[in-house]
Parts: sequence; structure tokens; C-alpha cells
Amino acid sequence: MNRTIMDFIEEDVGYGDITTEAMGCSHTVYGDIIAKEPCVVAGLKEAACVFLQFDVKMEILIKDGERASSEYVVANVVGPANGVLTAERLALNFIMQMSGIATKTRRMVDIARTSNPKVKVAATRKTTPGFRKFQKRAVALGGGDTHRIRLDDMFLVKDNHIAAVGGISKALERVKEAHFSKKIEVEVTKQAEVEEAALAGAHILMLDNMGLDEVKQASLWIKEHAPGVLIEVSGRISEDNIAEYSPYADVISVGGLTHSFNSTDFSLVLKGP
Repeated sequence: MNRTIMDFIEEDVGYGDITTEAMGCSHTVYGDIIAKEPCVVAGLKEAACVFLQFDVKMEILIKDGERASSEYVVANVVGPANGVLTAERLALNFIMQMSGIATKTRRMVDIARTSNPKVKVAATRKTTPGFRKFQKRAVALGGGDTHRIRLDDMFLVKDNHIAAVGGISKALERVKEAHFSKKIEVEVTKQAEVEEAALAGAHILMLDNMGLDEVKQASLWIKEHAPGVLIEVSGRISEDNIAEYSPYADVISVGGLTHSFNSTDFSLVLKGP
């Protein structure tokens, strides 16, 4: 993580924090990091790593993944004023974005499990380049599943793979030849594809952008004819309808967990010289 953190610091600081350097403040200061709205906290570990690069100690007062109320002090910092001032924005960015993702994830997990206590809510690869591992960690801290993090984690045969090779069965033949130890997931959009992919040996079926009635039909067929196949529902899932789909899914994947979240508001308040 340190190498990535240093890359972010270089991006932010450039050749120097000219405003802070002009202040000429190297004395020790103390500060509180405060949640400005209720949330599931995430990113404190990363923020502490940022501050450490500037000789600032951050004392974490709540664990990542726990809920915080508005005005809750989640951490204290102590160190040279110039270090605190230079590190502040980057450290808060980690906390704000990761907490936003964790909070949205926890909310969707809670809603989904009102109708299916065993369902998993998963992220996708629709993440910010360079920030994926932090976004995925935030999903996990919010009670969600990271799904695959990299392309080499598992096979996921999508519509364009199927189009490129000329059909679901052909695509499955090729992935089976490529590796024996990786799970195979296939994206399907209609009942005929559900049946073809299941009978051809898929381990997981992603029911993509299928309506509720279509998902019900597919789920009933899978449970009767291919009971070992996992059902993932994806596409057009929101907080408003996730509970309707949950009873028919083992996994519900939501790209919006990492591309359409609201960052949580946090602030750093110094206590003076």
C-alpha cells in the first residue's frame, strides 16, 4: 500500500505545498477528524498511512467498518503543523470516499437481506483506475462482497465474448480448455441462454438486465434443473428494488456501489498552537 500512497502524495504535492511552506509552521499541533454525517467509517487505515509519511501520528478511535454518528470524532492527529496541513486533504479524501462506499454498501445489504438473509451484495469492476483496491476494501467493510478484483480471478464470459466467439457453448468450451481450477460465470439475458449456459457447465449465471418475472422464471428453472449453479442478478438494481430481486438470487451485483456513491463529509479541526 505504501507505494500507492506515495504515488498519490506525489500527485497531490508536486514540488511542494507552497502555501503551507509560506506559513513556516513546524510546531506540534493537535487535531480531530470528525464525521459530519452518520456513516459506516472506512479509510482510516489508509489515512493514517498518509499522515505517517509526514511524521504525523494518527490515533484511530473507531474501527473501519463500524457506524459513526454525526459529529463523532473518529481519530486524533498529532505532529508538526506543516505535515498535518499538507497531508490533510489526501487523508480526508480516503476517508470520505471509502466511507461513502461502505455506507451505501451497508444500506443495500441491509435492504436486500430483509427478503433473503443469505444473499450477498457484490461490487463490480466499475471502479476508478488506480483506486480499485481501496474501493473494493470499502465494499467489504460495508458488508458487501468484492466479487472479482482482477481479470485473472475467474472467468466471466460476457455478451461480447459470446459474440466474438460465436455462441455460449463455444465460449464455455474454450474457457474449460484454458484452465481447470477457475470458476466460470456466464452473462445471460434471456431464458434460452440461461438453459444453454447451465447445461454447458457454467458455475455461476449472471442474469443481466432481466425483469423481475424473467428472473423468477430463470431462478425456478435453475433450482430444478441445475441446482448447483449460483444465481447472480445484475443490472438496474437500486435501493428501491433490490429487496424484490433478493429472494431469487444468491448474489446481487451493483456497479453503483463504486461508481455512483456519495462521499461522506468529514473534517479535520485543529486545536490551535
